[in-house]
Amino acid sequence: MVTKPEEKMPEPKMDAAALYREDVYTDRKVGTIRRLVPVKADGSPDDARKPSYIGEAQILTTVGSMPLSFEIPAQSLEEAIARYGDAAKRAVERAVQELQELRRQASSSILIPEPGAGGLGGMPGGGLPGGGLPGGGKIKLP
Repeated sequence: MVTKPEEKMPEPKMDAAALYREDVYTDRKVGTIRRLVPVKADGSPDDARKPSYIGEAQILTTVGSMPLSFEIPAQSLEEAIARYGDAAKRAVERAVQELQELRRQASSSILIPEPGAGGLGGMPGGGLPGGGLPGGGKIKLP
């Protein structure tokens, strides 16, 4: 039996008990802070939940700018502004670590046959004279 793509996708449904209003603040130099204010389904403030503060920034990489989004632990906008710098630094550090890990994974996923493992045209070591590439194993990218 063939199912249609629309039958596989669950119906998107918003959670009326988890709504937020966004207030956006920026200094137009360093970044942006979004204050997520909890609201009820009718749009009135939901005082049973606390606002959240989300910082946003961009870092420049060799392939272009990369957006960052990070939570700022704060109880007020004034506190979020004061803590923005430290939270942004931690987000940049995490992004750099993730990029380094992705680079490491990409470089270790390129494999060549081990010497003597057979290869192109039934020649030992991938068909190169002398048993293949020296050292065998993985190609290391700079």
